[in-house]
Amino acid sequence: MATFFGEVVSAFSRAVDEEEEDEDEEIRRELAGRRDVTIQWSSESRSSTDNSASLSIPCSTFLVAVGENAAGFLKSFVQCCGSWELVGAVTLGNERVHRQHTSEKQFPADSSCLLYRLTSDPTILSCHCTCHVAEDQLFHWAEKVFETIQKRNLSVIVLSSSSVTEYKSSRSIPSIPVPFLRALKTNTLQELPQCQLLEQPNVISGLPAAVLTHCQVQQIPAVLYHCYSDVAALDTLTVEAFKPVLASRSLKSFVKVTTQSAEILQQLVDANKIQSNLYT
Repeated sequence: MATFFGEVVSAFSRAVDEEEEDEDEEIRRELAGRRDVTIQWSSESRSSTDNSASLSIPCSTFLVAVGENAAGFLKSFVQCCGSWELVGAVTLGNERVHRQHTSEKQFPADSSCLLYRLTSDPTILSCHCTCHVAEDQLFHWAEKVFETIQKRNLSVIVLSSSSVTEYKSSRSIPSIPVPFLRALKTNTLQELPQCQLLEQPNVISGLPAAVLTHCQVQQIPAVLYHCYSDVAALDTLTVEAFKPVLASRSLKSFVKVTTQSAEILQQLVDANKIQSNLYT
């Protein structure tokens, strides 16, 4: 269509506008779905909430391992003590896992965020999260997980690691033995951390920070142990750097020193190397 001055003007159609609005709405729904965080518990763990007024999972100690090295520490030095059972899974909307319909007791085998509990004391839970949680999912992850766990008499231990290049210090970095631990805690934690507190101006980001922040706001006693390492992959020295955590009051009650830990850790490292070679 041309105007009096010869300018070509596009003709707008209401039908086209509505089509574009529908497409935009569909895109928004898809993006929102990718940010979804869902948590699934086994029927056995849910049945333990029947006598609870809050209908949440009973929990006295909650261990959260973020990353391969932190999860490797729980597997080799904590979960080697006693019998642990898989009781839940946290799934991210953008995570590529097989969501086939299975029985309530089964979870996606390739899910990278799994929940376990100690069979001799079902109030002790652990979470292994080895996937990347996007920035816009962090708040939802912490909120979703903690809304299903009893907060009364709950204590939380978070384990994570990162490159030593992220560490800021007035000292020369090469003069600091690597790997090493630093800690952050909430105001309600009464126990002293098992290592030096993280110095300013260092900051922790990602899921470990989101979990600790959630605990601070909800007044849940919690401590974060962060390992600075010069190795990014699953590494024996990095995993063993978490060993001071075993002296924590909440862990000493059920974790016993065993010679199996070194063997389990070596198996994990070897398996990780094989898997890495398959994808290179």
